[in-house]
Amino acid sequence: MTADLTAGTSPQAGTGLQASALAKAATLIEALPWLDRFHGKIVVIKYGGHAMTDDALRLAFAQDVVFLRYAGLYPVVVHGGGPQISSHLNKLGIESVFNGGLRVTTAQTMEVVRMVLTGQVNRDVVGLINRHGPFAVGMSGEDAHLFTARRVQGKSATGEPVDLGHVGEVEQVNPRAIKVLIDDGRIPVVSSVARSDYSTDVLNVNADTAAAALAVALGAEKLIMLTDVAGLYSHWPGGDQAVADGRPPQVISELSVTDLATMLPALSEGMIPKMTACLTAVTGGVPQAHVLDGRLPHAVLLEIFTDSGIGTMVVPDGEARTP
Repeated sequence: MTADLTAGTSPQAGTGLQASALAKAATLIEALPWLDRFHGKIVVIKYGGHAMTDDALRLAFAQDVVFLRYAGLYPVVVHGGGPQISSHLNKLGIESVFNGGLRVTTAQTMEVVRMVLTGQVNRDVVGLINRHGPFAVGMSGEDAHLFTARRVQGKSATGEPVDLGHVGEVEQVNPRAIKVLIDDGRIPVVSSVARSDYSTDVLNVNADTAAAALAVALGAEKLIMLTDVAGLYSHWPGGDQAVADGRPPQVISELSVTDLATMLPALSEGMIPKMTACLTAVTGGVPQAHVLDGRLPHAVLLEIFTDSGIGTMVVPDGEARTP
């Protein structure tokens, strides 16, 4: 006698299961042109914000990165760790001081930055990804002279130069070690510290700008920046402009490098490094740069493999989003 697999299942339940299966199939079909376009391409992802501190989002991010690898893309992760650094400094009784969005980094603070980014955060990200297989390999920006940086100064409220200590801006990228890992099927995970261009000092570099520099050096197809907002707004929600003209806040889904360069000086302090990184990447030859809401689970997959995408995409002048 053959077992009746439908016994106890109502027609409505069967219809619901079929609808669910069809929806999954439709999602896979929608992803097909994007799988074709990005197969074999490098995608650099700057990992940070809430996506790095919420346990469920951390797990979802690791799944996204491994999915990209299985789908035939080559993900490279660059991360910061500002909240983790501030937390550790607080435990040590060391005050966190910022100037223009950059952390003032004394020699003592730099020891903590180096320890937290490379010894703690990097290992955590590598461990999450490697739950799904032997893919992730952790690196510091110092390793194999991946990043070489020069010291930068801040500015006071009156425009006077301010010594930021061990804070640098990436000047040179040597991506050979990253390329070796990619060729071996690995997922590089890079912490945002760098060697100094004039001494043995190690410098704290902004993860946004480091990710953009690496994307350009690798000839990446995409740069993805995970942040804590839905994207770049035409006017910030609740800002004076919104109050004045009554317009609802709206995320800009796509803009050209010329439009972004025009908008950049008026952006909020927190968005300037991210959008500057997007501008740097696209003008440096990366076809697309994105700012995504890292608070949304699987934001990376939604952007890459759906027709509508999410967040804000920056493209060269005259180009539009097409498979």
